[in-house]
Amino acid sequence: MTSELPPQIQNQIAQLQQVQQQVQAITMQKSQIEAMQKESKMALDELERLADDAVVYRNVGELVIKTNKEESVSKLKDREETLSLRLQSISRQEERLTTRFKQLQEQIQQALGPRAQ
Repeated sequence: MTSELPPQIQNQIAQLQQVQQQVQAITMQKSQIEAMQKESKMALDELERLADDAVVYRNVGELVIKTNKEESVSKLKDREETLSLRLQSISRQEERLTTRFKQLQEQIQQALGPRAQ
């Protein structure tokens, strides 16, 4: 059927497919960031329950480093803030892509007009 379509519509369909793939990729990234954010929040909640002089260990790459509660809380809060900003950015990007997807869909449907029926 696509060979019967004008090149402009074929191009729009290709764009639509590309945008759809981008939306799927960004949705996966968003899910991963939300999971990391949840994990950081859980770790922070656990740290808050510890005594101020408690010995704390944290992963740094492949190493486990002895640290104090205050430093760990600070690093986790920084991480939460960074993840929150990334999540906001990705959400805006997801909205733009979704809007573009809907626009392309409408353009294709209008261009096809009677052909779609």
